[in-house]
Amino acid sequence: MPNAKRIVVVDDDPGMNQAIRRLVESAGFRALTFNSAEALLAGDAASHAVCLILDVHLPGLSGFDLQRRLKERGVATPVIFITAYDDADARDRAREAGAVALFSKPFQRQPLLSAIATALQAHGGGRA
Repeated sequence: MPNAKRIVVVDDDPGMNQAIRRLVESAGFRALTFNSAEALLAGDAASHAVCLILDVHLPGLSGFDLQRRLKERGVATPVIFITAYDDADARDRAREAGAVALFSKPFQRQPLLSAIATALQAHGGGRA
């Protein structure tokens, strides 16, 4: 999949990273997974992605803080947030952050793929 569109996933649960990676790769995307916000920020993978899937509750920087840091770096890639602790505050923060979607774990395959398709449209069709 060298020319596949890149989806970056950041979740501190290795099983969740693996499950999402398999899902997005089965849909023809290339998935890059990270177990922390800091690990993603250490490189430039986010700047080459067409969509970011970020866990809200990460050790260290939260998914919301990560998105803010990326925006400060000029990375405006569409974001889908995921969380095991869905509440009104998380929904409000996701909406304020301009997220494509917020999903509670566990989530269904098709809604996530639909949100990725929406992110690609927001990203101008994505880039390889």
